[in-house]
Amino acid sequence: MSFTLPIGAEAKSFSLPATDGRTYSLADFADAKGLVVFFTCNHCPYVMGSEEVTRQTAEKYAPHGVRFVGINSNSVRTKPDDSFGHMVERMEEKKFPWVYLHDETQEVAKAYGALRTPHFYVFDEERKLIYTGRGVDQPRDTSKMTVNDLDNALAEFVAGKPVSVPLTNPIGCNVKWDGQDEHWMPAEACDLV
Repeated sequence: MSFTLPIGAEAKSFSLPATDGRTYSLADFADAKGLVVFFTCNHCPYVMGSEEVTRQTAEKYAPHGVRFVGINSNSVRTKPDDSFGHMVERMEEKKFPWVYLHDETQEVAKAYGALRTPHFYVFDEERKLIYTGRGVDQPRDTSKMTVNDLDNALAEFVAGKPVSVPLTNPIGCNVKWDGQDEHWMPAEACDLV
């Protein structure tokens, strides 16, 4: 079995606290035509370098019924900047158009097989996985970007077409697993493609 959810897999359930003071579960997004679950954090230069493009993509597809859910699963012991308090501050400052959830136990990251920050998962109306991987090809410096894979996948999805490139390798910092060196990845978490 692969570490990361394979194309066609169902979205895994979750119940996590958000920076807005609420707790969200998968069912809270039942009305969304499409759902983008992405693993992110506060400090990673790949997240910070591409978050405005992610914002633009989220805003572009919101009128089509696509919702975005950001999840921070990084160990606070490894990266104190990824604490829930810092998440709240970051959302207050940036006002991102998604809910920002805290996966303190890292169980959701393990269920999805999150490899890096950012790592995107796009689900259709039936919550089947239709795309996973990177958002863009140059997340650290989007001025050098040539491909927005997330936008391409969502454009095809809302047009009722199959996603032509459903799988890419996420580009970013690895998820900071609790009790491990900050560069550690599970042995089965090899590249996706």
